[in-house]
Amino acid sequence: MTTAVDDDLWSAVGDPTRRRMLDLLLADGHGTATTLSERLPVTRQAVAKHLGVLDRVGLVHGTPAGRERRYRVDEAQLGRAIAQFSSVGAAWDARLRRIKRIAEAIQHEQDQLDTRP
Repeated sequence: MTTAVDDDLWSAVGDPTRRRMLDLLLADGHGTATTLSERLPVTRQAVAKHLGVLDRVGLVHGTPAGRERRYRVDEAQLGRAIAQFSSVGAAWDARLRRIKRIAEAIQHEQDQLDTRP
């Protein structure tokens, strides 16, 4: 399975505060900048900026709710993100297995040389 890497998506979820916001939104079903800021160690303005980043990459969508916007996680986009991360993780696992085999072969050759009289 080949999945194109979306650098903006990786950047968006690379921030621990944004990941925590996604966790909260998934757990609660929705949230506003105000309700999220009450549960995070950042200001409401910072939360609003983080939500803007998540919205731009399609992980959340906001709808008007009075004077604020109510955000929900886009589960389809989250699923695509998970598939992308899994694909990249599998590719790195394969690379690391190859590196391990090469290192073991080198070690084996070195051991052979060390045991020669």
